[in-house]
Amino acid sequence: MNKKKGMPANKIQDLQFFGEFGGVNPSISDSSTFTYLEGKTMGDVFEGSRDGCYLYSRHTNPSTSYLGQAIAQMEYTKGAVLSASGMAAISSTLLQLCSSKDEIISSRTIYGGTYAFMKNFLPKFNIKTTFVNTTKLEEIESAITKNTKVIYCETISNPLLEVSDISSIAEIAKKNGIKLVVDNTFTPMIFSPSMMGADIVIHSLTKFINGTSDTVGGVVCSDEEFIGSMIDVNSGSAMLLGPVMDALRAASILKNIRTLHLRIKKHSENAMYLARAFKKDGLRVIYPGLKEHPQHEIMKNSMNDSFGFGGMFVIDAITKEKGNAFMEEMQKDNLGYLAVSLGFYKTLFSAPGLSTSSEIPEHEREEMGLSDGLVRISIGLDNDIERTYNTMIRCMKKVEIL
Repeated sequence: MNKKKGMPANKIQDLQFFGEFGGVNPSISDSSTFTYLEGKTMGDVFEGSRDGCYLYSRHTNPSTSYLGQAIAQMEYTKGAVLSASGMAAISSTLLQLCSSKDEIISSRTIYGGTYAFMKNFLPKFNIKTTFVNTTKLEEIESAITKNTKVIYCETISNPLLEVSDISSIAEIAKKNGIKLVVDNTFTPMIFSPSMMGADIVIHSLTKFINGTSDTVGGVVCSDEEFIGSMIDVNSGSAMLLGPVMDALRAASILKNIRTLHLRIKKHSENAMYLARAFKKDGLRVIYPGLKEHPQHEIMKNSMNDSFGFGGMFVIDAITKEKGNAFMEEMQKDNLGYLAVSLGFYKTLFSAPGLSTSSEIPEHEREEMGLSDGLVRISIGLDNDIERTYNTMIRCMKKVEIL
């Protein structure tokens, strides 16, 4: 991969959209439907010949198109389709790719909602998922059958922060005629999966890309052929399932994405400081920026320069009782919020085994090392991170983690 410093940020910086009356922000298209000057044009649009015309906002509209263009540029793909949530992006993608008797190979450590969709929902359509450790390439290869249509993983897994070797997995996928779908929610700008061989890149826009925890959204980035298939009026999952994003929300996210590069750098800087400090204090810390992390070198050699190792890290509080007490103390001391989600400008913390990964059966969580004592921390944009560290240490000592 050609790692040019700051290139994803440059892609966003170079975007230039004018508002209807010369505004520096594009005008918001607050319309559900659009007019045509000729009847023939409407027929042409329904047949797929759009050329600047819009059909209906469930399909796309100018506001969602602006945001889709921006994210496609950032992800080095030809196109993108927006959705009302990250799960809508994931579910509509997999349903577009898979039919009855098809199979998926997925990382075993993924967002709990994704796991539940694959494990519990897709079997209703006779679609089977095999869960493997995607950091072990031999497990992926062993799971491939003649019915395998998709390999699915996250750049950095939720919540154990395992780093998949996307380039190597892409080689396996292409050799076997399989589509590689990568969820890049944890690492926008840090990773460019399409440049590493991924066919489809997904984000929950709710998290880092939006960054203000005030909206829910998702996006699917891919080539023109796949995006076209998703919005086809006769057979497209993004058209027929109706997971549409509102124009006002799209306009809001578009403004926030302009500062994403600055936010990602600060999140990463703060996470690295705390991970190193807590490691020195003798705590078990999971963070891919630490040299001790098993996939540290893989990430270091495949990530884009200048954005750091991400804003997520995990602390092992040993027991769920201590983990809960620790989070409660942090919230009392105004360090952040005991809440799910991530990528907010304030710190968010949760116990994934009891929340966002609770859909995974307990025995499977134990096998993958996802104990109830793990505390996942999405560090905020704290200006004085040493002050944050000292306050967190006081909280740890109060609940006897240290």
